[in-house]
Amino acid sequence: MTCCMINAEAVLAMKPRAFSSEEIALASHPLGEGLRQLDLSVPDAHCGGCIGTIEKALSALAFVSKARVNLTSRRVICVYQETSHSGPTDPALILETIERAGYRAHLCAPVAENDRTRNQLLLAVGVAGFAAANIMLLSVSVWSGADAATRDMFHWISAMIAAPALVYAGRFFFRSAWNALKHGRTNMDVPISLAVTLSYAVSLWETMHHGEHAWFDATVSLLFFLLIGRTLDHVMREKARAAINGLARIAPRGALVLQPGGSRRYVGVEDIVVDDEIAVAAGERIPVDAVVVSGESDLDLSIVTGESSPVAARQGTYASSGAMNLTGSLVVRATKMAKDSLLSEIISLMEAAEGGRARYRRIADRAASLYSPVVHLLALASFLGWGFIGGDWKQAMLVAVAVLIITCPCALGLAVPVVQVVAAGELFRRGIMVKDGSALERLAEADAVAFDKTGTLTMGTPRLVSLDASNEADIALAAGLAAHSRHPLSQALFRGVIASPAAFDHVMEVPGGGLEASDGATCYRMGSFSFACGGAPSHDHRTLSEVVLARDGRAVARFFFEDTVRPGAADSILRLHDMGLKTLMVSGDREGVVAATAGRLGIDVALAALTPKQKVDACERLRDEGRKVLMVGDGINDAPALASAHVSIAPATASDIGRQAADLVFFNERLDAVPHAIEVARRSASLIRQNFALAIGYNLLAVPIAVAGFATPLIAAVAMSTSSLIVVSNALRLNTFVKRHPAKGEADRLMPEATSA
Repeated sequence: MTCCMINAEAVLAMKPRAFSSEEIALASHPLGEGLRQLDLSVPDAHCGGCIGTIEKALSALAFVSKARVNLTSRRVICVYQETSHSGPTDPALILETIERAGYRAHLCAPVAENDRTRNQLLLAVGVAGFAAANIMLLSVSVWSGADAATRDMFHWISAMIAAPALVYAGRFFFRSAWNALKHGRTNMDVPISLAVTLSYAVSLWETMHHGEHAWFDATVSLLFFLLIGRTLDHVMREKARAAINGLARIAPRGALVLQPGGSRRYVGVEDIVVDDEIAVAAGERIPVDAVVVSGESDLDLSIVTGESSPVAARQGTYASSGAMNLTGSLVVRATKMAKDSLLSEIISLMEAAEGGRARYRRIADRAASLYSPVVHLLALASFLGWGFIGGDWKQAMLVAVAVLIITCPCALGLAVPVVQVVAAGELFRRGIMVKDGSALERLAEADAVAFDKTGTLTMGTPRLVSLDASNEADIALAAGLAAHSRHPLSQALFRGVIASPAAFDHVMEVPGGGLEASDGATCYRMGSFSFACGGAPSHDHRTLSEVVLARDGRAVARFFFEDTVRPGAADSILRLHDMGLKTLMVSGDREGVVAATAGRLGIDVALAALTPKQKVDACERLRDEGRKVLMVGDGINDAPALASAHVSIAPATASDIGRQAADLVFFNERLDAVPHAIEVARRSASLIRQNFALAIGYNLLAVPIAVAGFATPLIAAVAMSTSSLIVVSNALRLNTFVKRHPAKGEADRLMPEATSA
């Protein structure tokens, strides 16, 4: 259903002050070739209709080159020319144009953490529900045959209960309707507001004149049903808004920059310039893209590659912004400014992707564009027809109210959110959380699935698969060294060997290298081949990670590791193929490892050594081929692709940013959550289409009855409520479908699955 309601900022905030042209120009930033980009907040934008209205208004300005509305973040990105044939352009006209279209606009400010609109909607639902229940109790007494005095008293009590409930709970619809009419537009809230207001007014008139019938119960119940649908829709939409803000919080706010005299000065990250030398202690993130000048350490580059294994860093090593310095202190030289670094690029990719996703018009939004004018014409025609032909203007008003009530979009409004909520509940019971209601519609349309490797198809936990050692003593030495390290491969070695670990009094961990210990005159080293064997050429295995134990520079034992395949991965890929979906792997890992994993699982296409931007490009290429891509990933480096894809899923073990960017999150270890979610989404899409057919069929049957005068407002309210119950009942059929089609492997979910190929 349409969501053109006023945001909490509109409800609570004062009218924003006017910004001068100078302030607006300073808030924009240059793009080159005489173009500037201005980002504005439009808190009142809530639906596809809002997007079209704002973009159309801005595109009419001669100096505006491009205008895009991001519904997720409620922002406008406007690209305009600094000068035109008549001279410098005035960017203040952009804000004025948006406001003339009926939407408040102001320069972007930090996003409030608390969702006040959600809280207000929930409170409004409670108020409307409480009022409806109490008025319904009084109505039962009236229907049971109360005498005239008792009936009038109950009607007056109902009127007093309904009035504040309508003012408080109906303000979302009234303000939206008034805002639309004031600017020469209409939306679904206009007939809703008319139905609620007129039914209350007619009921109050009947009460004042001791009439037998009043319809306060129908009025408040109508509002209650509509608020439920609107609240469900809002909650689903708002869950998708946290990813970009969460990613921005990862970026360091500043860094210690080395001064010419050797001192250190803390500066904001935006003030770091190219060639500044920056001190980065262990446990800190690299603030900007840089190259290591001095020091040795291990870097967590999962933000770039998605791979969990740390990477050795020494002089000359490139370090991207956001990488975590794990073990040693480093001095790095900035190669890019913060606005041009990797973190900024990832945030920009996500904002662009969210803007594209926000333009996806949901089914209810598309239906809403036809609803309002049809209802207005029907009600007006009924009123005028009964008034002029029958001559009874009171009856004409009752017929018009009945038409408005009987056509109120309760069934239409519940058609989508009720199915989504039932589906979300069923998926949650299977360990899958739906964050965005529109994701189910998009998931049902998916015809290709792109998987990240580490943490998605695999568990991101290395395991020992083979070793090459001449005796048990060398294995015990390796286990003894591994016990002193928290490196993932050391922990996997310690877990994987059977021999009792040898005891070492002192073990030193060399940042970026490995472990070193001495036993009298003998020196032991364990790590990469080049570290352990004193600079000898690396014998890197094509598909496995390798750890070497060396005694006095000579290799005595070699240990090989691979990542653990996620349970149910092979079966899930097979099910996806049976469902007609194309599968591909997009990974930042080495080509040999990626190819081996793809072959083992039966994935159609494998792409290796990809950056975050290249993962987005891979999804866009599929989209250009006409594919609708489901992206399954877990890392920060996957976040832009998760946001860019048609729909996305992440495991619960994903990074915070990965979970926030995804539309769905699955909590169990098994990958069969992915095909199961698609099956439920496809069934949900079918039920939504059925609900729309039921809602339209109801209107085709009920509207002629109301127009003919055979339905009082009370009968109209009962019919409207019945249509809503039918839609809800149809949605509940999804429970039966899920019980008949449980997720494969659900029975043995708690049983361990073999992890070898």
